[in-house]
Amino acid sequence: MPFLAAQNAEITASPQGNKGCQLEPMSSVEEIKSRLDIVDLVSETVQLRRSGKNYTGFCPFHSNTRTPSFVVFPDTGTWRCFGQCSEGGDIFKFVMKKEGWDFPEALRRLAERAGVQLRAPSPMEQLAKEQHGHLRELLEETVTFFHNQLLTSEAGKPVLEYLHRRGIGDASIESFGLGYAPDSYEALSTYLQSHHYTFEEMNDAGLLSERDDGRRYDRFRHRLMFPIRDGSGRMAGFGARALRDEDQPKYLNSPQNALFDKGNLLYGLDKARKAIRKEDQVVIVEGYFDVIALHQAGYPNAVSPMGTALGDGQLRLLKRLSKRIVLALDADAAGDKATLRGLEVARLSLDREAEPVFDARGLLHHEGRLQADIRVSALPEGLDPDEIVLKDPEEWPTILHGAKPIVEHVMFSLAKDRNLADPKAKRDLAGQVLPLINDIPSPIERDSYIQKLAHLLHVDERSLLSERPARRQAQPRRRITATAVPRETNITPIPDDSNYRLESHCLSIIIRTPELLYRVDRALQEAGLPRLSSSDFENSDIQEMFRLSLEALEQDVLEPSSYALQNLPLPLLDRADELLVTSGELDPNAERVFDDLLRSILLLRRRTLRKNNEQMRFLQEDAQEAGDLKASEYQQVMLQNIVTLQRLDRALAPGRNLPTAQ
Repeated sequence: MPFLAAQNAEITASPQGNKGCQLEPMSSVEEIKSRLDIVDLVSETVQLRRSGKNYTGFCPFHSNTRTPSFVVFPDTGTWRCFGQCSEGGDIFKFVMKKEGWDFPEALRRLAERAGVQLRAPSPMEQLAKEQHGHLRELLEETVTFFHNQLLTSEAGKPVLEYLHRRGIGDASIESFGLGYAPDSYEALSTYLQSHHYTFEEMNDAGLLSERDDGRRYDRFRHRLMFPIRDGSGRMAGFGARALRDEDQPKYLNSPQNALFDKGNLLYGLDKARKAIRKEDQVVIVEGYFDVIALHQAGYPNAVSPMGTALGDGQLRLLKRLSKRIVLALDADAAGDKATLRGLEVARLSLDREAEPVFDARGLLHHEGRLQADIRVSALPEGLDPDEIVLKDPEEWPTILHGAKPIVEHVMFSLAKDRNLADPKAKRDLAGQVLPLINDIPSPIERDSYIQKLAHLLHVDERSLLSERPARRQAQPRRRITATAVPRETNITPIPDDSNYRLESHCLSIIIRTPELLYRVDRALQEAGLPRLSSSDFENSDIQEMFRLSLEALEQDVLEPSSYALQNLPLPLLDRADELLVTSGELDPNAERVFDDLLRSILLLRRRTLRKNNEQMRFLQEDAQEAGDLKASEYQQVMLQNIVTLQRLDRALAPGRNLPTAQ
């Protein structure tokens, strides 16, 4: 057992009000970042203006009233000053610098604001966390079993042929881990027993069903299996398609359990995250085959909610990746109804800025300006997305380009098949659409939709205005505190495609063997590069652990690793414990450990410099459009970064030896 876990010192964030099954908790730092919007927090003291996907303003940390050199990047939850300060970081670093707080104080204050409780886990919660990891291993073993049954068994051959007929290639079958569940009540459970898993564990993972007499049997039988993973790629459960008409339901999912929460999962999200960010758009389709076919056709920003109902938790996940959302659901009658249900959830979830107020039910509502561009595509009659791209992949971008805004889609969907010459039909349609229009914060958009609705119904705009309900007065802004935060169960993870993973890898070595920092600094200097510092890391929790590692080397009372661990703020102990687990098998005296650390630091610096140049290019283009002379300064910084990048590339080139600093 890891040292810190044995001390029972791990700290986790406790979501308030969770009911039903216990979901796997995030760390306190991750949960705070997921609950607080960096744009909202910064804009309380800095006047920001939108510029593309980012926000710019005058830096609050140095005197400057001429050039807005302060930029907030919502996609990564970070900020940076490209002027005199030349500093940046995450939401913690901002309040630490602004308020003069240390990390523990910033963590405590932001936890209070986000409504996150910092406490030690109970023995039951600690046990649940360990069990979750074991259940995920069981599910991975199950994926292997089903996949092998599809590819190698006689019973799997017709299923494989069926996939090929649907246009799914072998590469996609392998990539998505598709499988076949044998037509047997015990094939899977017998296999898992042979790998030392118990019936109780299989049941907890959602792989068994139970008869009235208490006997258990395999839940999935003679079905095409779709592994369902969370946004980080971890196994959560399965979706299963029936292969016989008499087998109902047609699609069967894993039951709700500690790992499988259908309302907070999206099929294909683990593979779509990067493409969603790159395209700054996510496309929501209805089924597994739609997702696979679109990814296969070169459109990997597609996900599915595993059914027609689109939930609030799923939209929260997507909002952090992109605010441009297109619903591309089937065009039949059921699809239209599902679209409208999804749009209602989307309207309540995303159309308004996160300015929480309490209502009588204690639910969080959003008010303010639009926070997402949600559109609905009109698919060709009788065709699903997978059929469209199999027939003509080039047609898909055209369909998405024609996607309509929410209100416009609702307006025309409700008008379809209605007799708009009937005054009562006009009144009914107006009664359904006007409340949606009334909820739009922008008066320009509201007036525009009123004009379109009047044109559609062939009525005077003034009659619609007289029918329109009065707009609700905005509630006074409230400070979010631990006692004034609504109970919610949908917690959005922080993006996992940032530098966080690489930074964590470096710290996993450093926190266990701080002495290696001496050699790292000498090696960097030999390569003509500056020494390692906290500015090499973007995330405040990593910076804090690195600072303590440096402090541990300067004292002579305790062993450096012991000093760092004993002086960590309590809320970081869980993160440190995780890092110690990942580096538990390392031999600190092994040369490969030093090489790994040094190479990881060089990779981190190269990634940071490349991102810095992308940010500089954004500022340069912004300055050029404004006629600002700062554009040439940004160009100069970019050139200097390129020189350093070339130096890093040479150090990392295959076949070249890294500095050893013996």
